Amino acid sequence: MNITIHRGTDQIGGCVTEYEHEGWKLFVDYGEQLPGSPKSDTLEVEGLTKGDLTKSALLITHYHGDHIGCIKDLPKELAIYIGELGRDIQLVLSMHLSYVDKDQHLVIERLNAANVFRPGNSFRIGPFKIMPVNVDHSAFDAYAFKIEANDVTVFHTGDFRTHGFRSGKLEKMLDIYIGKVDYVVCEGTNVARPDSTSRSERELQGDFRKALRQKVGHIVYLSSTNIDRLFSLYHVALEARMLFLVDAYQKQIMEKVAKSNSLWSKSELYQYDVNYPPIVLFRDGDDFTFNDKFAKTINDRGYVLIARANEKFDKLIEKLPGEKKKYLSMWKGYVDEKSGAYRKDLAKSLGSDYEYLHTSGHCDMNSMREILRQLKPKAIIPIHTDNPDKFVELFCDEWHIIRLHDGQSIQLPINI
Repeated sequence: MNITIHRGTDQIGGCVTEYEHEGWKLFVDYGEQLPGSPKSDTLEVEGLTKGDLTKSALLITHYHGDHIGCIKDLPKELAIYIGELGRDIQLVLSMHLSYVDKDQHLVIERLNAANVFRPGNSFRIGPFKIMPVNVDHSAFDAYAFKIEANDVTVFHTGDFRTHGFRSGKLEKMLDIYIGKVDYVVCEGTNVARPDSTSRSERELQGDFRKALRQKVGHIVYLSSTNIDRLFSLYHVALEARMLFLVDAYQKQIMEKVAKSNSLWSKSELYQYDVNYPPIVLFRDGDDFTFNDKFAKTINDRGYVLIARANEKFDKLIEKLPGEKKKYLSMWKGYVDEKSGAYRKDLAKSLGSDYEYLHTSGHCDMNSMREILRQLKPKAIIPIHTDNPDKFVELFCDEWHIIRLHDGQSIQLPINI
């Protein structure tokens, strides 16, 4: 088996990994590079973007743009595999974005033709046997893959964490479906903070629960596809007997999860009380409907508003009566002017008076070490990190680290 990292050895996002054996090519992810990352040339990869595609396939770990965003550029003939609910969430997102981004119609076309897999059900593509397993991440229905060919077993982590609501069963799932592996292709997003321990989603929910003791308007800026955070805030608002306000797009995302056949969707966390559902903000032309009755209701009850950074929400928030408190519940780099990912629109909508309540969608390094010890690999190949040398420094005391550069290949197995 040959592994080539076409992109992602020295940046977070934009990863493209190729597994090749007996002329067959299995690719994992084809995403956009994140803002602020060093831009690479447009990828021209045999078996992915051009050439004979009859012995090629693309696996998608999850629906974040830095993993799926470039599928619009791929030939229609390339077979794509993705988790069913992740596909459905991305379809809702792409339909929403298609009003301003016509390329999203190409994403929709690719996804409608994609093959779907289910966690714990292995499948074959040529000489490759693939076992998808659900992992916890800030994207719902995210996957890692065990990839086997020629008596070599590789575990491709995708993006994952151990501090989310769904992390508790990871160790057991790895025992049942993965076991011991030869190599791990491993994400290292948080490698620059080696000693930090990430706050859990449950602890974060507790922080919001305390915040909602104040009977004011609570306005939270977060990603509309951060399913865990959306439902977590809904339940906290329900406990506080406050209204939970979303727009039609956010409600559609929540409905898609609550009504799916996904294993996790059956959990109470991803359901809502039919008597107290999320309240959808109605539109009046380009703006949200606002009248005296609505103003009195939210002023009497208190509310949690899931906001997005745009003029429509800005106008609504300005009209809302009473005291208001804002929260940022996404990565702080988006409002840091020194960051390459700085979002002027978000910084403007949020303002300077806000509380930061957030936790990472990626694994901390102490937890990473425990997962790697469970997998017992001979060697690790780091990707999805902007500091691969730090990854080597952190983990070389226990494992052989294969430090590749973009475009570089290695043939497995190797002698260690």
